[in-house]
Amino acid sequence: CKVLILGSFPSVISRKKSFYYANPQNRFWKVLEQVYQETIEDKTQFCLQHHIALWDVIQSCTIHRSSDASMQYIHVNPIEDLIEKTKITTVFTTGTKATNLYDTYIHLPIEHIGLPSTSSANARMKLDTLCEKYAIIKEKTNA
Repeated sequence: CKVLILGSFPSVISRKKSFYYANPQNRFWKVLEQVYQETIEDKTQFCLQHHIALWDVIQSCTIHRSSDASMQYIHVNPIEDLIEKTKITTVFTTGTKATNLYDTYIHLPIEHIGLPSTSSANARMKLDTLCEKYAIIKEKTNA
């Protein structure tokens, strides 16, 4: 993989489905479909094809439902260890919470780009605007 996309912590629906951005109200996959101009039928295959790794900043925490604001007792994932073992050159974080957590706990000498949240909680951000912001992922995976 060339890029790592980090959320903060999986939503209740994502935890139940054991896959990233699984809530149908989350626009993550819809945004990537528009950015890459293709239909995503198999999310794992799409990520492999485009050299994208997905993970979360947080390994464990206490959380009420899917509310980032309620997170406590945060333990971060060993992201530094992952980066050492891969060819990842850019890390993206999705949303303010993930970006702030990354900036607080992770200290890597590689490029980090914070992106807006694709969550329905960020409904004020239009899909077109999200696609404009997320286009940088395609640039980095095609580099």
